[in-house]
Parts: sequence; C-alpha cells; structure tokens
Amino acid sequence: MKKQLNDSIVNKVYEHRVLARLSQRELAEQVGVSKQTIFVMEKGNYVPSLILACRIAKFFNVDIDEIFQYVEDGGTTNE
Repeated sequence: MKKQLNDSIVNKVYEHRVLARLSQRELAEQVGVSKQTIFVMEKGNYVPSLILACRIAKFFNVDIDEIFQYVEDGGTTNE
C-alpha cells in the first residue's frame, strides 16, 4: 500500500506584495498571470508551477525559498 503524504508549500507572496505596495492586479501583470491566481495563491489554495514561483521570486529580487517553503508531512517548514 502506498503511503499518503500531506506535503505542501506555504508562501509569503502576500507579505512581499504588501511591502512592495502593489495590488494583486499589479503583481499579476508583472508575472504574467491573472489577479485571481495571485488571490488564491495568497490564500494558500493554489501552489504555483516552478516557473511561476521563479518569476515571482525574480520579480521581488529574492531567492525562491524566501517566498516559498516546503512543508513536510509532519507540518514543519524546511527552513
């Protein structure tokens, strides 16, 4: 039987966006997605593709793990 994993990705997109004084629409336009994509990502209901995660990190000029953190099955972040 295959083990069920509950790994996830948490993000700090909201924090970076607010500090940069950007609207969801402005960030979306800069990284090539819809405002709705930014909205659901900030709520934790959407995990971006690796390409989108890289675009967001590059836009904010930070390493990808500054914004996106892998959370293992046990619930601890990999920081």
